[in-house]
Amino acid sequence: MSTLQAAADPDAPCRSVTLPAEWDAEAAAALAQLVPGTESIDLGRTASRWVDALAQDDAMARSLTWLLLMRQAAPTEGVWSCAFDRPPGFSVNLAAFVTPGEGFGAETFVAALRLISRVLRETASIRADQRNGELPLPGLFTAVPPTTPPQTEPAGDAPPAAALAGSILLTNLDACLAGVGLDYDSEDGRAAACAIAALATLTAHCGCGPDTLPLPPVRTVLPGLGETLRTVWNEAAVETETPLALIETGFSSSSAVDGVLGVEACGLAPVFSLLRPDGSLAQSTLCRLDARGFTAETALAAALAGEDVLPLPGATAHMAMYRALSGFVDQLPARPDPAAQPLNRKLERGMRRALPHRHGGFTQKTTIGGHRLFLRTGEYDDGTLGELSLTPTRESSMVKGLMDSFSEAVSIGLQYGAPLEEFVNSFAYSCFGPAGTVEGDPVATYATSMLDYAFRALSEAYLGNKLPDGPHEDEQMEPDPLLPLDLPGDEGNPPSRTRGSLRLVVS
Repeated sequence: MSTLQAAADPDAPCRSVTLPAEWDAEAAAALAQLVPGTESIDLGRTASRWVDALAQDDAMARSLTWLLLMRQAAPTEGVWSCAFDRPPGFSVNLAAFVTPGEGFGAETFVAALRLISRVLRETASIRADQRNGELPLPGLFTAVPPTTPPQTEPAGDAPPAAALAGSILLTNLDACLAGVGLDYDSEDGRAAACAIAALATLTAHCGCGPDTLPLPPVRTVLPGLGETLRTVWNEAAVETETPLALIETGFSSSSAVDGVLGVEACGLAPVFSLLRPDGSLAQSTLCRLDARGFTAETALAAALAGEDVLPLPGATAHMAMYRALSGFVDQLPARPDPAAQPLNRKLERGMRRALPHRHGGFTQKTTIGGHRLFLRTGEYDDGTLGELSLTPTRESSMVKGLMDSFSEAVSIGLQYGAPLEEFVNSFAYSCFGPAGTVEGDPVATYATSMLDYAFRALSEAYLGNKLPDGPHEDEQMEPDPLLPLDLPGDEGNPPSRTRGSLRLVVS
């Protein structure tokens, strides 16, 4: 065990958090968020509260503790504070059931889900009177209609509806697929994800009747998963007159429980970075490199040579995975919206995408208000901008150095995934000298500064958006007063001006 200082948010005071030594600071911050208050947190004492509230015997308590220490499963946020006003749930870390060299442990996964399902159903039967969070409050004070006489025989043969016992939420799907050597954006990756989700739903619905079971997937891909699926299907597809309480399955949304489990990407979303928060390679990255036959050193050498070693999935892959899993679980998180959250920008951020040694681009020679400027660009293979160089030829050494440093800063930002639109919005129409008529480039006829011209030219070349000229200097401000000032003269006579003369004095 080790003790770290962590806080739920940057403005909150730090608390001492004692947890296993292999867990990181992100897990400590998640525990600080799950446990309210300002006192120190000990994982053993904190977990023992909800373990004692859920477990009915010592064997079940040891199993729940083992699942937590292995970071395979943990209860949802309400259970950590022993609040049972709503159906409880568990988040299950799929990547924690992958063993290097052995693949996905389907039997271990089923055993863990059976334990969780038993815990949820027993908790629901014992603490059903505490679920005041489900009371239909708007209808408490409405008039009660007159009751009809009870029937001696039930109408129809429909079985009574089973109550909801809780939920099992799967998470860290992308890291799980990386651990078994499958790409997130591939047919095999989606087939494996559907098989794992179907196995979870079959296990959770076992004992609820065959009407609640999903159809088995067409392909299983992973070794040993097909046999486990058939075994669980045979056990679950049995008619019963007394169905068990239903347990819903789905994929989780982002919460503090993900930090406790060490999740890289919540639910079914793809990972957004190849690095951990401390800058080291993530576990999923190491698995993907190993599947492609790379070590960290050879991958770095290939990346420096311009090769795209680990292409990260984008918005279309996320949507394809969402659609593939829709029939194998009971509930899914919100539909991914690529327009609201562009995944390609998030995926590139945090890792520098260097330009290849030989790359395209263009050079533009322009004159702005009589001052010459060279604009040079560097492009990736897909035609996007990755490098900028602004060189004024007749300016002082300080101006040249500042423009060169500014160009290098913009280039670094572009290579780390900063969108070009933000640079254009910030620097187009900036006003400082030299400014004036633009000669040599039809993209603009007048520029308020060299940066104004440069970023309007980049907007037209790489964003397809030609920005209009800004107001001219004589339209922006009142003309300066003329010097020398007119001197007051006699009444009725205009003021006289005398032209100065140059005198040469020799001493």
